Amino acid sequence: MSLAIDELGRFATALAESPERWRHLVRHADDARVYEQIWDDEDVNAWVICWSEDQDTGFHDHDDSAAGIAVISGHVREDRLTVGGDTRSRELGPGQTFTVEPVAIHRVLHAGDGPAVTIHAYSPPLRRTGAYRVGPDGELQ
Repeated sequence: MSLAIDELGRFATALAESPERWRHLVRHADDARVYEQIWDDEDVNAWVICWSEDQDTGFHDHDDSAAGIAVISGHVREDRLTVGGDTRSRELGPGQTFTVEPVAIHRVLHAGDGPAVTIHAYSPPLRRTGAYRVGPDGELQ
């Protein structure tokens, strides 16, 4: 059974407030995001993700999974693709949680100064993603 999107947001927040589950896994690398799985059951899986400067997921979807993302430290930005308009962006910082519907195409990237740490929870459990880019002529690829 999948969690409703509001339940998933609360789940991510609860994991963020349980540092004994993830604190020992926090480490940063300049060349890639560091991510470690901290939860996996039939309803939800979750990762702690450590971000350094200029790190970016790229535009992607979560197939049929919704996401709850809690920011523990630092800042990240979420960008949503829009048709015929500018990308919609929001910056989030420590203590903030946001959700992503299963139909969304978005990206998350490091923002601000200093490293960031986030918790990403998915329900149903994330098994695959689709990757997208905006081509030079604006075409979605």
